[in-house]
Amino acid sequence: MSSDANPGTLPAFLDYLRVERGSAKLTIAAYSSDLVQFAVFLEKRRTMLSSAKREDVREYIQELFSNALDGRSVGRKLSAIRHLYRHLLLDGKIDKDPTLNIDLPKQWKVLPKALSRKEIGIMLNPATRTATEQERDTVRSRALALRDRAMLELLYAGGVRVSEVADARLEDLKLEVGYILVRGKGDKERMVPLGAPAQQALQRYLKDGREALAKKKTSPLLFVGVGGRRLTRQRLWQLVGKASEVSGRHASPHMLRHSCATHMVENGADLRTVQTILGHSDISTTQVYTHVALDRLKSVYAKHHPRAKAKA
Repeated sequence: MSSDANPGTLPAFLDYLRVERGSAKLTIAAYSSDLVQFAVFLEKRRTMLSSAKREDVREYIQELFSNALDGRSVGRKLSAIRHLYRHLLLDGKIDKDPTLNIDLPKQWKVLPKALSRKEIGIMLNPATRTATEQERDTVRSRALALRDRAMLELLYAGGVRVSEVADARLEDLKLEVGYILVRGKGDKERMVPLGAPAQQALQRYLKDGREALAKKKTSPLLFVGVGGRRLTRQRLWQLVGKASEVSGRHASPHMLRHSCATHMVENGADLRTVQTILGHSDISTTQVYTHVALDRLKSVYAKHHPRAKAKA
């Protein structure tokens, strides 16, 4: 950590809390942890605490939200940073407070994380394995591979939630018409279309994978574990995380859902269609993807308008 981040700022501020405010040890420990975390973030950007700008604080908060931290925790971290900079300002160590006019966490709209199309392609179509690896295959391992591939395709193709995959029933799949019936939040049903790769992966799983996993045990669920056991949400998160390693970037089921929506909007899909597929009850929830539409609008404008790049 940079020398400026610690000796002249954090210890002095924590001493100030102890002496001037009589803060409890627990509060001091929490502030110390939050501020060290912020200092590490700044160090990666080659910035010191005393020279941080408002953009640094905003991007740090955005990163916290992107890592699925809840608003209350983000608010506590922002409070610690605010107190630090007020102390530094009063102490004459800085001229401007970079936390001024930073919105409260509840006012932030978090941009969802999404994989690139290339990363999705690598994840869904990993490199061909060697002959030795194929020889080591067993009926069970092949069945698991078919199941996992089908689940990944479904998560990306339909933008479905992880709980919707875990709860999907065999009778809900309508491969002959290319749809699956999904039960979302509030037990609301919706029909989600499936592309050709997803349909093919599901067909292969049903033909050569599911029965081998179920081992003659009956289950109404579409996706099952060995012995027909139900797959938990936690297990699905693990499977997606492991499958994403080949792309070089850790992914979650939620990232596949966001990737589906993002790539659709990038290709010109309207928000109402995306809302229907994702199962959002309110269009305002889907509007978080408008930043993608605006980026695409700007790029298309820059490419096609005759005066977009004209010099004044």
